[in-house]
Amino acid sequence: MSLRENSPVQQAWEKHSVVPAFNIPYIPMMKPVVRALKDCQTVGLIAVARLEWIKFKAGSLAMIRETYEKVKDERFTRLHLDHIPVIDEDGCRVDYRAIIQEAIQLGYQSVMIDGSRLPLNENIAVTREVAELAHAADVPVEAELGAVLGHEAGPLPPYEELFATGKGFTDPKEAGRFVHETGTDWLSVAVGNIHGAVSKARRDETKIEARLNIEHLRRIQNKARVPLVLHGGSGIRQSGLLESVRNGIAKINIGTTIRQAYEKNVTKSVEAGQEAVYHTVTRLVRDELKISGSANC
Repeated sequence: MSLRENSPVQQAWEKHSVVPAFNIPYIPMMKPVVRALKDCQTVGLIAVARLEWIKFKAGSLAMIRETYEKVKDERFTRLHLDHIPVIDEDGCRVDYRAIIQEAIQLGYQSVMIDGSRLPLNENIAVTREVAELAHAADVPVEAELGAVLGHEAGPLPPYEELFATGKGFTDPKEAGRFVHETGTDWLSVAVGNIHGAVSKARRDETKIEARLNIEHLRRIQNKARVPLVLHGGSGIRQSGLLESVRNGIAKINIGTTIRQAYEKNVTKSVEAGQEAVYHTVTRLVRDELKISGSANC
């Protein structure tokens, strides 16, 4: 069986379970995340996005890979390349192909292309290009359709307005076409979820408590019929998270919660920051997502 067919996310989807992906904006955060996943006997992804080495201190693709090799436990962890945008949160074009090629060569075990700021046809074309590139190396591809907002520099519209109007929500009909024409393995969707802010002026803010339109998610799953991904998992009510898993979400990205735990405690010492990350990940896996022990299922 290929690595794509046997990926943790594909397996979780088939079992109506979920794989957490923890974003690593600071290199010392990686070790406690791995330790927590091991202690909870849970499979999770160690994830890093372009903005985490551009706007934070994740270093580089090679540095992240080197650190992962030192701390990994492949009974419980995989290394995932998160958001590689075609157009980034500041409106700049990105050499996405070169970044994704480098990650595949370095041994990243899944990759994400983010064409969500492009018109639909361009997003399809770019995602298909990356899928062909990654699949040649048997690497699963994640893509995004719709707009999971929050990373942009400017202020968001009021959340209730976003939710009521469905601004940026993934269109179910487009989702079916998108998956069919691109060959993407996993699809990141927007159903009320938002990213935590990453600008220096706003990254310390308490994240908005978002909620999910589960009926809309159900319609997307009925059309897409691939594992769906929920970005912006921090701050969403537990009931919504668990219901989303029952309706197609097989991977949940968590960044803000563990990042802020690290930032608030690293002023004491790196070790204090790491301990805060460990306890936060443990709580999320055990109490929020209720997937402790899932590696044994």
